[in-house]
Parts: sequence; structure tokens; C-alpha cells
Amino acid sequence: MSSNNENLKIAVAYNELNGTDGEENIDFISEAAVKKEAEDVFRALVELGYQPVYLPIDEIENGLNKIRENQPDLIFNLCEGYKGNAHHEMHIASMWELMGIPYTGNTPISLGLAQNKVLAKKLFESKKIKTPMYQVYRETPVQTYLTYPLIAKPASEDASLGITQDSIIYSFDDLKRKVCELLEKYHQPVLVEKFIEGREFNVSVLGNHPPQVLPVSEINFSELEECYHITSYEAKWLPEHPHYKKTPPVCPAEVSKELRYKLMDVALQVYHQLMGRDYGRVDMRVDGHDQIYVLEYNPNPDISTDAGLARSALAAGLKYRDLIGKIVKDTLKRVNYGEN
Repeated sequence: MSSNNENLKIAVAYNELNGTDGEENIDFISEAAVKKEAEDVFRALVELGYQPVYLPIDEIENGLNKIRENQPDLIFNLCEGYKGNAHHEMHIASMWELMGIPYTGNTPISLGLAQNKVLAKKLFESKKIKTPMYQVYRETPVQTYLTYPLIAKPASEDASLGITQDSIIYSFDDLKRKVCELLEKYHQPVLVEKFIEGREFNVSVLGNHPPQVLPVSEINFSELEECYHITSYEAKWLPEHPHYKKTPPVCPAEVSKELRYKLMDVALQVYHQLMGRDYGRVDMRVDGHDQIYVLEYNPNPDISTDAGLARSALAAGLKYRDLIGKIVKDTLKRVNYGEN
């Protein structure tokens, strides 16, 4: 593999929705947004002197043919699923593994662990990393040992899929209704957690040996009046929705030095426990007593120019082009040292 930028071919791989997949379903908006992310990464790679090519994955065979045609030295992996199914995110990364092509970002096992929120929470608990108390339902609830308020979400989705203002629960009747609704819509177990009332933080981690914790970011809920202070799917992905405009991220977050260090420490613990690689983001809630609760680890989070990771990197003095360049160099370094 050449270390010369001008000779290094990089395939920017992303999942492309096929035909009319998701055309009328807002749940596909987050997946479709990856194309804009790919365009941002592509431009940065051109500026850095690399030779990028687009590698849209709509059909596996088409993707394999393009790889054979271009013979990339490295894949910048932005695939978040396959044919509208986010569960296949880990399988696409496994394909690069089996082909022996170096790729950026987290490994299949990290992607799978992070997506299985229940298993990830068990790992957190085993290491005494606080996470909200929870129950998992595979059918209509007949009881709960949790205290209200609660929040319900699909157990194996990301990008806030299935989370709306209607997800907050204050009674057993509401619990049964919401769980049944999610079971019917997403055809997977439903995770019900104790809702942590308080502040919400995102902490991005970059690199490997050692990883760098980027400045803490907070979701500003101050304008979200008469609504629950959560980052719903609408608030995250629908720019025209009022909740999108009223939940701006603030980075660096205005927090005490003590809380900032605690948030950074917890993020690093989570990154290590889920074997994070190259880049990732940890989402947390903090209650009125400054107790930190980990919600989830987001491997390979959105890395477009206006996304949270790029914002945190800029707050650390790293311009977007340099952020992309660092991820590429970290990948090449792993390959040169014989790491996975």
C-alpha cells in the first residue's frame, strides 16, 4: 500500500437506498442522509490529495464489482445498513474484513454490540458504569418494577429511531400502549428505561493509541417549552420540524470543570468497553445531582461537516479536512502495525 496521498485510492462506501425504499417513510431519512455525509468526506479527501471514488452499496454484487474495478487501497466506511435495514451495518463491515481491505471506523463486533442496546447495558453494568434501570419487553407488558417516568424505544435501532415526544410514559396503561405500538412497528424487543430528567450530553472520542476525548457537547433544551427534554427522531433529523430548531447543540458545553472531566472519563470507559476504534460518540444524561447515566455508544456516528463529531473536533482546533485526514492516517497506522 502506498503512503503517498496522490497514489492512494480510497473508496467512500455508503448505503444507498434502492429505488423507492423509504420514499414515504420518515424513518428512512437518517439512513438516506448518509449520501450527504459521503459527499462531505469525498470533498475532504480530494482536498487532502487522495484519489477517492464513490462506492454506493445498493446491491452487494454491484459493490463487489466496483471494488474489483477500482481496487481501492482503503475503504472509508460510512455504511449504516443495507437495503433500509440498520441491523446489517455490522455485516457490511464484515464484508470488508473478509475481503481483506482496510477500512475506517469501528469493527463488526463493536457495531453489533452498540446496536444491541440491552447487551451494551449489561456490559456497562458489569463495569459499574451507570446506565438507566430498564426492562425488555417482547410482548404486551403484564408488570413493571421500574418507577415512572419511563421512556420506551426499539432495543436494536440507532439514530433515535422510534423515539418521539410520545415515548415518555407515566402510567402502566401508557406503558402497554407504547410497547405494543413499537412491537408492531419495528418487529423487535422494546427497551423501556427509567427516564433521567436533566441534561443531555454527547462526548465524541477520536483515535486509538491513545484515543482523544473531544470537547463535551450539550443539547440545549431551554426553548423546548411544554415538551419533554429529549432528542427525538424529529429533533435530530427533520430540519423543518420545530423541535429540530429548538434543540441546538452547544459545544463546548457550559459545565463545571469537575463534571466535564467526569463526562470525558465515562466516555473513555465506554469507548474502551465496547472496543471503539477510530471514532465514536457516547450519549449521556445527567440528573439534578450530577449523576451521569450512559444511554448508548454510537460507533461511526455521522461525520458530515455539520454533524456533532465535526463540531466537537472543530472546538478542539481540528478543521474538517484535518479530521478526515486523521481518521485515514489512523487507519493506515493500524494496518502498518498489523492491527485489525
